[in-house]
Amino acid sequence: MQLKSNLKSSYPPSLLKKLLSFNANQIEAITTSDGFILIIAGPGSGKTMVITHRIAHLIIEKKIPPEQILGLTFTNKSAGDMQERLATLLNEDSAHRVMLSTFHSFCMYVLRREIESLGYTKEFSLYSERDTLRLLKNLAKYYLQLDDTTPIEKDLAKILQAKQLGTRAKEFSYHNVQIQELFHHLELSMCAYNAVDFDTLLSLTVELFERFPAILNTYQEKFRYIMIDEYQDTNSIQDKLSHLLAKKYGNLCVVGDDDQSIYSWRGANIQNILQFPYCKLITLEQNYRSTPTILEAANNIIANNIHRYKKWLCSQKKMGDPIHIFHAATEIEESTTIIDRILHLKEEKKLQWKEIAILYRSNILSKPFELALLGSLWKSENGWKRGIPYEIIGGTELYERTEIKDLVAYLRVIINPFDQEALLRIINYPRRGISAKTLDLLTRVNRCQKQPLWTILLQAKEGTLDCVLTSSAKKGIYQLLSLLEETKKIIEVKGVHLAIRHLLTAIDLKKHILEESKTQKIQEYKWENVEQFLLMLQDFEENEEENSLSHFLQSLALEKNFKRKKGLQNNSIKLLTFHSSKGLEFPACFLVALEDHLVPHEKSLIETSLEEERRLFYVALTRAKHYLTLSMSRTRNKRGKEVKTTPSRFLYEIPKELLCLTKAKTLTPFQW
Repeated sequence: MQLKSNLKSSYPPSLLKKLLSFNANQIEAITTSDGFILIIAGPGSGKTMVITHRIAHLIIEKKIPPEQILGLTFTNKSAGDMQERLATLLNEDSAHRVMLSTFHSFCMYVLRREIESLGYTKEFSLYSERDTLRLLKNLAKYYLQLDDTTPIEKDLAKILQAKQLGTRAKEFSYHNVQIQELFHHLELSMCAYNAVDFDTLLSLTVELFERFPAILNTYQEKFRYIMIDEYQDTNSIQDKLSHLLAKKYGNLCVVGDDDQSIYSWRGANIQNILQFPYCKLITLEQNYRSTPTILEAANNIIANNIHRYKKWLCSQKKMGDPIHIFHAATEIEESTTIIDRILHLKEEKKLQWKEIAILYRSNILSKPFELALLGSLWKSENGWKRGIPYEIIGGTELYERTEIKDLVAYLRVIINPFDQEALLRIINYPRRGISAKTLDLLTRVNRCQKQPLWTILLQAKEGTLDCVLTSSAKKGIYQLLSLLEETKKIIEVKGVHLAIRHLLTAIDLKKHILEESKTQKIQEYKWENVEQFLLMLQDFEENEEENSLSHFLQSLALEKNFKRKKGLQNNSIKLLTFHSSKGLEFPACFLVALEDHLVPHEKSLIETSLEEERRLFYVALTRAKHYLTLSMSRTRNKRGKEVKTTPSRFLYEIPKELLCLTKAKTLTPFQW
């Protein structure tokens, strides 16, 4: 009550009224403004609301200029949600002056302005992990004289893991000296190609701040109050970046939940949040999502972990339905039983399809449920229908499609001709007479002379290259370079969108897609993807202030605003992994295939830990708002054989009184 009485009348009445409706811990988190602050926010505890109201508090009550506040998170969706919510609390101008972005977008913002200090140009290309891996394999073939059959995937993975943690080649220690040298060649090649990838976006920004104190000081002055969401997901380089930015003024507020740390396999370090040097710790334990029954099960499971902040989720809702649990004889019986229960629940509770989710540990488990959904009969308003609508969350995005990656490679070369990976992708696409033999010759000259491939192509076009090329190869090189030069000129005169349409006509991409596609359906789908991409490009050019092709490509690589306009709004059942479910919620959840080699996953137990697997199960449980069903199969197909299974050990950590054990084919309860 004291905290509520301390709220001042400088707040607008509507905002003050809203603040007074929050619980005491939320208000304390919102109004504690200075120093190193750790907010442990349990699932469904109003975390995003607390973050946005805290920013509003800094601006309204503490009179902090909005442009001095930096908010970092992990997805563009989260950053966008915060921006939208903030706009409802402040005037639109103030809300947009606050910088809310992902770590990668923030580092892109810095490097666009400062990267020349590190020897790159501002028109750098941004490589995906696949681009980097492809480059690594090509370098391995050349420098290590390896063929395609030599198994070095584990060695290459070690390099990628080191990059993920911000390790540079000179710091990389490995038992194989050749692999150490390969890492060095990778860094040199990336710099020569004027390219960075997602990991080096972060590590180069840290390097920039450490090597150039004046540049660091600029950003410390600019951002005096820093907030970081999902801090349990930070890796060592993100943690280092956060502390560098906050070092001068000491105002760093991190929000997260150690019990939801589930990404160690991609570099997240739970110790960043467990050992955060806070001067104030605030815990948000009141849950506004799930019933007490579901929370009690989750609390009892996660309490078995040792390395965590102690917390116990609570709710003021009614206890709700018990958690239903059943085991089926086979995975087919499990999937058909789940669909029967979904139909029963939909009818009885009047749920929409989109309010129901099926969650599993890994994607390979989705197939029997997909088949059961496709084959099910259900009664709609217009009569009986076969096939329940469903969507798999986390499928391939538009910009990961081959035809779009080919088109993007053209754009990358137009902006940065030294981007060798992109140049190799388009040099004979569509076919223009440059054979694999010619390409091998050109790349050997490129390496021997230590000249960029682009320079070699220019020499070939001008007739000054010291090697013999076929007439068709010469013609193809001339056509490619002329086309790129012409497209670049059209961009300068008519803009990006019209220039790219000209490019598509010039290379006759539609005809090429028609020729390489096996069915008309695939043809139409691929060309629809190209048209969708062009619409995105046009929208970007018309509506973004900074609408250059370079900015478009960098934003595209950061997945900024380019996801297909579909997903959680569709009225369809959602199928997704435990990992993909994080941050989502559904009135009804079905957690399936809860067997001990899957949950916890036998491979992950070796690579991570039992505690992380328990955290993952905890995350999945707390997605459910009202109705939760747990299931397993007594046998499961494994490498073509039916194998007997045992229930997940985590199920024994749920108090029996919270569970309703039922038969697979009916809803009849068993007696314990």
